[in-house]
Amino acid sequence: MSIWGLLSRLNKALLPSIHKAPDLTRLSGVQKAIVGWKMYVTYRHLDHLEDQDNTPLDGEGLPH
Repeated sequence: MSIWGLLSRLNKALLPSIHKAPDLTRLSGVQKAIVGWKMYVTYRHLDHLEDQDNTPLDGEGLPH
């Protein structure tokens, strides 16, 4: 498992789910930072999978 995969799992487990907010334009600065961090880690993880010739569906740790 890559560092990005581990960070992605930690983000999902520990950080709040903000996408359920009724209006994303009215997020506080901290909430915007959380969304930005989650996006950054997600993109890096997807890039890592692509570099290994995997797709997110072929990725590590997905249930069968």
